[in-house]
Amino acid sequence: MKQLATAKLRHLHIAPRKVRSVADLIRGLRVNEAEAQLIAINRRPAPELLKLLRSAVANARNIEKSVNTEHLFVKSIQVDGGPMMKRIMPRAMGRGYMIQKKMSHVSLSLDDNKEQKASRFNFVKTATNKVAKAEKKTAAKATKKTKPESTKAKGEEKPGAVKRFFQRKSA
Repeated sequence: MKQLATAKLRHLHIAPRKVRSVADLIRGLRVNEAEAQLIAINRRPAPELLKLLRSAVANARNIEKSVNTEHLFVKSIQVDGGPMMKRIMPRAMGRGYMIQKKMSHVSLSLDDNKEQKASRFNFVKTATNKVAKAEKKTAAKATKKTKPESTKAKGEEKPGAVKRFFQRKSA
Protein backbone atom coordinates (compact mmCIF):
# COMPACT_ATOMS: atom_id res chain seq x y z
CA MET A 1 0.00 0.00 0.00
CA LYS A 2 1.61 3.23 -1.16
CA GLN A 3 1.56 6.37 0.95
CA LEU A 4 -0.42 9.32 -0.34
CA ALA A 5 1.55 12.26 1.07
CA THR A 6 4.58 12.87 3.22
CA ALA A 7 6.01 15.77 5.18
CA LYS A 8 9.36 16.11 6.92
CA LEU A 9 10.48 18.23 9.82
CA ARG A 10 14.23 18.50 10.23
CA HIS A 11 16.42 20.02 12.94
CA LEU A 12 13.69 20.24 15.59
CA HIS A 13 15.42 21.45 18.78
CA ILE A 14 13.76 18.85 21.02
CA ALA A 15 15.27 15.51 22.01
CA PRO A 16 14.01 12.53 19.96
CA ARG A 17 12.96 10.64 23.09
CA LYS A 18 10.52 13.42 24.01
CA VAL A 19 9.16 13.77 20.47
CA ARG A 20 8.61 10.00 20.17
CA SER A 21 6.32 9.95 23.19
CA VAL A 22 4.00 12.47 21.49
CA ALA A 23 4.36 10.85 18.06
CA ASP A 24 3.22 7.50 19.47
CA LEU A 25 -0.11 9.09 20.43
CA ILE A 26 -1.08 9.96 16.84
CA ARG A 27 0.29 6.95 14.96
CA GLY A 28 -2.56 5.18 13.14
CA LEU A 29 -5.20 7.80 13.96
CA ARG A 30 -7.40 9.65 11.49
CA VAL A 31 -6.20 13.15 10.67
CA ASN A 32 -9.08 14.83 12.55
CA GLU A 33 -8.48 12.75 15.67
CA ALA A 34 -4.70 13.25 15.52
CA GLU A 35 -5.17 16.99 15.17
CA ALA A 36 -7.51 17.05 18.18
CA GLN A 37 -5.02 15.02 20.23
CA LEU A 38 -2.18 17.40 19.41
CA ILE A 39 -4.26 20.46 20.28
CA ALA A 40 -5.39 18.97 23.59
CA ILE A 41 -2.01 17.71 24.80
CA ASN A 42 0.20 20.11 26.74
CA ARG A 43 3.66 18.94 25.66
CA ARG A 44 6.40 20.93 23.95
CA PRO A 45 6.60 18.86 20.69
CA ALA A 46 2.82 19.00 20.13
CA PRO A 47 2.59 22.37 18.27
CA GLU A 48 5.47 21.41 15.98
CA LEU A 49 3.91 18.03 15.16
CA LEU A 50 0.56 19.76 14.58
CA LYS A 51 2.16 22.04 11.98
CA LEU A 52 3.79 18.99 10.38
CA LEU A 53 0.45 17.15 10.24
CA ARG A 54 -1.31 20.13 8.65
CA SER A 55 1.53 20.40 6.12
CA ALA A 56 1.12 16.73 5.19
CA VAL A 57 -2.65 17.25 4.69
CA ALA A 58 -1.92 20.23 2.42
CA ASN A 59 0.56 18.08 0.48
CA ALA A 60 -2.12 15.42 0.03
CA ARG A 61 -4.54 18.03 -1.34
CA ASN A 62 -1.92 19.28 -3.80
CA ILE A 63 -1.00 15.80 -5.00
CA GLU A 64 -4.56 14.58 -5.45
CA LYS A 65 -7.22 17.26 -5.80
CA SER A 66 -10.14 14.87 -5.16
CA VAL A 67 -8.83 13.55 -1.84
CA ASN A 68 -11.28 13.55 1.06
CA THR A 69 -9.54 14.55 4.29
CA GLU A 70 -12.14 12.56 6.25
CA HIS A 71 -10.51 9.35 4.96
CA LEU A 72 -6.87 10.33 5.60
CA PHE A 73 -5.01 8.72 8.46
CA VAL A 74 -1.46 8.79 9.81
CA LYS A 75 0.15 5.78 8.19
CA SER A 76 3.56 6.25 9.78
CA ILE A 77 5.42 8.78 11.84
CA GLN A 78 9.12 8.27 12.38
CA VAL A 79 11.35 10.24 14.75
CA ASP A 80 15.10 10.05 14.21
CA GLY A 81 17.97 11.73 15.95
CA GLY A 82 19.49 14.77 14.32
CA PRO A 83 22.78 16.52 14.95
CA MET A 84 23.82 17.42 18.48
CA MET A 85 25.08 20.78 19.58
CA LYS A 86 27.85 20.29 22.11
CA ARG A 87 28.19 22.74 24.96
CA ILE A 88 30.30 22.79 28.11
CA MET A 89 28.99 23.28 31.64
CA PRO A 90 31.66 24.68 34.00
CA ARG A 91 32.21 22.51 37.05
CA ALA A 92 34.41 22.59 40.14
CA MET A 93 38.20 22.70 40.05
CA GLY A 94 38.39 23.94 36.47
CA ARG A 95 36.62 20.97 34.94
CA GLY A 96 33.93 21.13 32.32
CA TYR A 97 31.15 18.65 31.64
CA MET A 98 29.82 18.08 28.15
CA ILE A 99 26.19 18.95 27.46
CA GLN A 100 24.54 17.59 24.33
CA LYS A 101 21.65 19.65 22.97
CA LYS A 102 19.85 17.09 20.84
CA MET A 103 17.78 17.62 17.71
CA SER A 104 15.19 15.49 15.92
CA HIS A 105 14.20 14.69 12.36
CA VAL A 106 10.51 13.75 12.01
CA SER A 107 8.90 12.26 8.91
CA LEU A 108 5.15 11.75 8.68
CA SER A 109 3.23 9.95 5.95
CA LEU A 110 -0.51 9.92 5.33
CA ASP A 111 -2.64 7.43 3.46
CA ASP A 112 -6.21 7.25 2.25
CA ASN A 113 -8.39 4.47 3.63
CA LYS A 114 -12.02 4.49 2.54
CA GLU A 115 -12.89 1.34 4.51
CA GLN A 116 -12.35 3.04 7.86
CA LYS A 117 -15.39 3.69 9.99
CA ALA A 118 -16.61 7.24 10.59
CA SER A 119 -14.57 9.40 12.92
CA ARG A 120 -15.56 9.58 16.57
CA PHE A 121 -15.99 13.35 16.53
CA ASN A 122 -15.73 16.37 14.25
CA PHE A 123 -13.02 18.93 14.82
CA VAL A 124 -14.44 22.46 14.98
CA LYS A 125 -12.19 25.50 14.82
CA THR A 126 -13.08 28.33 17.17
CA ALA A 127 -12.87 32.03 16.40
CA THR A 128 -10.01 33.73 18.19
CA ASN A 129 -10.48 37.29 17.05
CA LYS A 130 -10.80 40.34 19.29
CA VAL A 131 -14.55 40.69 18.76
CA ALA A 132 -15.28 37.19 20.10
CA LYS A 133 -13.05 37.79 23.13
CA ALA A 134 -14.74 41.12 23.85
CA GLU A 135 -18.18 39.48 23.68
CA LYS A 136 -17.10 36.81 26.14
CA LYS A 137 -15.81 39.44 28.57
CA THR A 138 -19.03 41.47 28.44
CA ALA A 139 -21.09 38.32 28.97
CA ALA A 140 -18.93 37.40 31.97
CA LYS A 141 -19.31 40.86 33.48
CA ALA A 142 -23.08 40.75 33.06
CA THR A 143 -23.36 37.41 34.87
CA LYS A 144 -21.19 38.47 37.82
CA LYS A 145 -23.09 39.10 40.97
CA THR A 146 -22.67 42.48 42.54
CA LYS A 147 -21.63 42.55 46.19
CA PRO A 148 -24.40 43.60 48.56
CA GLU A 149 -23.66 46.91 50.21
CA SER A 150 -22.81 46.56 53.85
CA THR A 151 -25.00 48.30 56.41
CA LYS A 152 -21.97 49.30 58.48
CA ALA A 153 -20.06 52.49 57.88
CA LYS A 154 -16.65 52.29 56.20
CA GLY A 155 -14.70 53.30 59.29
CA GLU A 156 -16.44 50.77 61.51
CA GLU A 157 -14.70 47.39 61.76
CA LYS A 158 -15.29 44.19 63.62
CA PRO A 159 -13.87 44.17 67.12
CA GLY A 160 -10.61 42.30 67.37
CA ALA A 161 -9.79 42.44 63.65
CA VAL A 162 -6.66 44.48 64.26
CA LYS A 163 -5.70 42.30 67.20
CA ARG A 164 -5.95 39.16 65.04
CA PHE A 165 -3.87 40.77 62.30
CA PHE A 166 -0.97 41.58 64.60
CA GLN A 167 -1.24 38.45 66.74
CA ARG A 168 2.10 36.90 67.65
CA LYS A 169 2.85 33.23 67.89
CA SER A 170 3.19 31.98 71.43
CA ALA A 171 6.59 30.63 72.42
